Amino acid sequence: MESQSSRSRSAEAFSMDDFAKALEGFDYEFQRGQIVRGKVVSYDTNGVYVDIGAKSLAFVPEQEVSIKGVKELSAVLPQDEEAEFLIVREQDADGQVTLSLKQLEIRKAWDRLADVQESNQSLSVRVTGTNKGGVTVDVQGVRGFIPRSHLVERDNLEALVKTTLTATIIELNQEKGKLVLSNRLASRSAAFSQLEIGQLVEGAISGIKPFGVFVDMNGTSGLLHINQISQKYIESLAKVFQVGQPIKAMIVNLDEGQGRISLSTKVLENFPGEMLESMETVMAEASDRESRARKAILGE
Repeated sequence: MESQSSRSRSAEAFSMDDFAKALEGFDYEFQRGQIVRGKVVSYDTNGVYVDIGAKSLAFVPEQEVSIKGVKELSAVLPQDEEAEFLIVREQDADGQVTLSLKQLEIRKAWDRLADVQESNQSLSVRVTGTNKGGVTVDVQGVRGFIPRSHLVERDNLEALVKTTLTATIIELNQEKGKLVLSNRLASRSAAFSQLEIGQLVEGAISGIKPFGVFVDMNGTSGLLHINQISQKYIESLAKVFQVGQPIKAMIVNLDEGQGRISLSTKVLENFPGEMLESMETVMAEASDRESRARKAILGE
């Protein structure tokens, strides 16, 4: 008669063997979120079969082949060539793992965008649509958003669709899939990169306020404060300037963070009040007076 200890050992041996056989059908090497390398083996109408060293060929669904639309699968994933993929679904009952090249490209795109944000660089984006708040854009395959308040052109959003804009990242959250950009800040940064204190600029009066006049310089606005117009007191700016009037002035201060460009014409005067008495002369001779004015501004 079999002893109790023998029956116990037999049951233990059986259970361990049974457990080992159960594990044969599952490969713990291939888990969701893992990056694997594989060779393209074959195609069907729904996707691509890839050998990643698992018990069964892995599968890349057609919609997971690329960020961009794909007409011919072999153009993106040539047969017998190797590539990296992201596991998006662990093996099914048949031992097949589902892969994605698209999701791996998106992950890498987010990493690149994080580097762009950290270095405060601008990048090109393509406008894909509009809504009440602004425009949606494609940024290297990632969907982004530019609020209306951060667009240079805000009046006709539909006209921006399919156009390319320059933008700066102002908010990035990969976990939430949130990417917010600013076209206005990128344009400002580009404009400021062309300017420097002590530079003579040309523009046109775009607005007249009690404290000064605004000058439009090819889309960039500067302020000519009333105290910087002349060395002599000015009673009424409306009597001195008119909207649309061309003007030359020196840059005396730049604040890119606030988007402020401060201008001055009084540094171009040969005597106090010349801007009021003979503005045409000051404007005509501005280039000749630029060097002297620059030295005064920079304290040279």
